[in-house]
Amino acid sequence: MNSGRPGHRFSGRSKPRVLTFVHYYLPGYKAGGPVRSIANLVSRLGDEFEFWIVTSDRDAHDEEPYSDVRIDEWNAVGKAHVFYASLPNQRLGATLRLIRATEHEVLYLNSFFSFASTIRPLVVRRLGLAPRRPLIVAPRGEFSQGALGLKLLKKRVYMAAARVLGLYRGVIWQASSEHEAEEIRSALGRVAEQVVIAPDLPSLPEPVLTPPPQESGHPLRLVFLSRVSPMKNLDYALRVLARVQIPVEFTVFGPVSDAVYWDECRGLFTDLPSHVSVRYGGLVPHDLVAPTLANHDLFFLPTRGENYGHVIHEALAAGLPALISDRTPWRDLDSRGVGWDLPLADDSLYVAAIEECAAWESSERERRRLRCIAYAREAAESDEDSQANRQMFLSALTAIEGPSRAYPSGDSERPPQ
Repeated sequence: MNSGRPGHRFSGRSKPRVLTFVHYYLPGYKAGGPVRSIANLVSRLGDEFEFWIVTSDRDAHDEEPYSDVRIDEWNAVGKAHVFYASLPNQRLGATLRLIRATEHEVLYLNSFFSFASTIRPLVVRRLGLAPRRPLIVAPRGEFSQGALGLKLLKKRVYMAAARVLGLYRGVIWQASSEHEAEEIRSALGRVAEQVVIAPDLPSLPEPVLTPPPQESGHPLRLVFLSRVSPMKNLDYALRVLARVQIPVEFTVFGPVSDAVYWDECRGLFTDLPSHVSVRYGGLVPHDLVAPTLANHDLFFLPTRGENYGHVIHEALAAGLPALISDRTPWRDLDSRGVGWDLPLADDSLYVAAIEECAAWESSERERRRLRCIAYAREAAESDEDSQANRQMFLSALTAIEGPSRAYPSGDSERPPQ
């Protein structure tokens, strides 16, 4: 692992330490993909790197902190150590103290626009108040066309200010695909000199007991499981369903992150024909996602953009063909027999795919189910993406900034070695 480097390179530790900031982490699940991305990374590479993770003391949209973790202390969570910061400990001064007190070889930030988990650490770094270490930033799809278009003016102002202040000077950018790499370069220009493609890692799928497929003639059971926000495009899904000619039961699961948008979507319920029923199923804890998905026939997520799309992999692993947009890394699903990835410009293609799925006989549904499960397992068991992430961190270790690796004097609150 250390490639022949002496052990004292990591301050007496056998493994390099990656100080990671992400706004939400386990046991949270309401923020969706970024939580899974970091959890899966820790699961795969936690034996080779020490991940020390700084995150919020509560889940997305929650008013109260977690009840089963120690707040403002380091907690052992799986293969990682996690610091659940209270609101006072998310301020700039607290961020400075935490970075200075936590020895690390790499700083890893998991957003571009998050004030608490990215901008504050960047300000501390830019002011020279913390040790200079290689910095990796994973925008997590924030530069996709759909994501960047939301609150565009505010984002452009920050991007211009960050460029003038040099906040992202010397950054290594993590992209999950070549497509995201191009989005990063297009949005940031010369700031994005170093872009590394290290795909998000899926969870290893657990066996799921799935009910037998319904015979043709019963309503097709469609499921949407994601955050209810403009980015996930639930309103588009409802407009598609208003045009289908076959019986459909559509269930929406996920946290409502935009109440105004949710009201707009509920207004579309009344436009649906009588043979299409829709209901909101509420939140689904992560350990219940697979069995929840398995009770349906087709996963429907016409997203405006995903840098990965963990729930797409989870749907496939549960045996569901996926009907998604062509703005995710999950492509050529039709040729693989596991679904469709279609352009949003032509909603008639989505209508046709739903009606095709409804016409399948039970034998064809079972064949597709097994093909989806096999495809998801193949994606999860490939070591190529794990190696790309491993190499990203190893390469960062060779980019040590400055002549000295010593920590500033006076740091009295260091984590256990």
